[in-house]
Amino acid sequence: MVSENPDAPSGETAAALALKILVAGGFGVGKTTLVGAVSEIRPLRTEELLSEAGQSVDDTDGVDQKVTTTVAMDFGRITIRSGLSLYLFGTPGQDRFWFLWDELSQGALGAVVLADTRRLEDCFPAVDYFEHRHIPFVVAVNCFAGARTYGAQDVSRALDLDRGTPVVLCDARDRDSGKEVLIRLVEYAGRVHTARLLDSVG
Repeated sequence: MVSENPDAPSGETAAALALKILVAGGFGVGKTTLVGAVSEIRPLRTEELLSEAGQSVDDTDGVDQKVTTTVAMDFGRITIRSGLSLYLFGTPGQDRFWFLWDELSQGALGAVVLADTRRLEDCFPAVDYFEHRHIPFVVAVNCFAGARTYGAQDVSRALDLDRGTPVVLCDARDRDSGKEVLIRLVEYAGRVHTARLLDSVG
């Protein structure tokens, strides 16, 4: 997605690059929080209150304080540097909304898979989804207060990640921490896409 910079000097064409990034992971892992923390615009949210009807399908163990859930997507935007912006699309966490993922993933550079070590198994579906579709991703461990701390290598082994898939620790509430995760993803996805391009012409 490329757009012209309206502020470019007369006679010059300056292209601004906008990259699409997905933010995925299990229910209550902090996707909406991360998008809201880093977005430089007021984020679009599609949250609804948890209802009694959803109690049988929404596993709230470990996230007892959660009262809302994303039912479509979150959207935000962050400028990484001059001429480079990221459009962030937060995916819904429950499996009954996964049909939306195929639409959201169209044209994505890569993804952030948020993980909670108290419920690490919840991010397996997101990991599998991006691995099977060859979409580059990083795993960002959201460090919740009171949760046991695990190193990046421990998490990588527990998730059986492909070699080279980055694992980073973060605080989804903190803008700088979230921005570092996104920079790491852009760098990694850039290397992956470059390698694929070289392979295709080799």
